[in-house]
Amino acid sequence: MTRGRRPKRKPVAEMNVVPYIDVMLVLLVIFMVTAPMLNQGVKVDLPKVSSEALPQDNNTQVLTISIKADKTYYWNLGSEVDTQKQMDKAMTLPQMTQAVTAIIRQGTESGKRTQVFIRGDKTVDYGSVMGAMGGLQQAGVGNVGLITEAP
Repeated sequence: MTRGRRPKRKPVAEMNVVPYIDVMLVLLVIFMVTAPMLNQGVKVDLPKVSSEALPQDNNTQVLTISIKADKTYYWNLGSEVDTQKQMDKAMTLPQMTQAVTAIIRQGTESGKRTQVFIRGDKTVDYGSVMGAMGGLQQAGVGNVGLITEAP
């Protein structure tokens, strides 16, 4: 009796991805379970450091925005960072955003770049400073510096 010969199977050239999908789903479940347990923030005491002054460009105007403790905005426009003078003020964030938009537009029309620095009172909350940065972004400012005082 002759046994019937089986036809030879061709080797499968495809990769079996089912085990990889299983591993991926297990990792996804692990991350979904552990993500809510992570701390959202860490309390940090920032050091006071002295730093060097930034180099000044002659074709640049400097806009210094100060946020006072009562959350009003004051600014000064000049050729260097000036925290003593006050050119104008705004009581609300939208008013400050409108004024900065006009200042940036005037600087662009005259061919000058505008560097913007924010200086916040130490009692002003983080949300107010971030709101000011958001308003500056709406006004077309892409780069903002933060001013601190030396120790």
